[in-house]
Amino acid sequence: MISNLNDENSTSPDYKKIFKDMIQMKYPDKEQECKNLLNKKELSSLDILSLNEKIFGTEDKETQIFNQSHRSYDKGAVIEILQFQKKNKMNNSELARDLKMSRNTITKWKKIFAVDDDF
Repeated sequence: MISNLNDENSTSPDYKKIFKDMIQMKYPDKEQECKNLLNKKELSSLDILSLNEKIFGTEDKETQIFNQSHRSYDKGAVIEILQFQKKNKMNNSELARDLKMSRNTITKWKKIFAVDDDF
């Protein structure tokens, strides 16, 4: 999870402010759809991805492949993804399809964090 978004010494961008400003200036019709996420105290990496999809919609296949290969996840995001998998009783294939990533990546994360399927 991204923390200290409003801290002056923080090196991570204030995504909450960025998305609020973007919606206000260019996409006022998307405000209601994104309201729940923007009212959260802190935005997780998954929240940011969700907001991005809600505002800009889905991409074409080529853009999707390019963007996926340049994504990175911090430890908190990986743990959140693995908890999401457990909560929704998904196998690695279902999670990979849902998040548009490789099954091998999910398996690797489970090994790195010493997590079995009962995470």
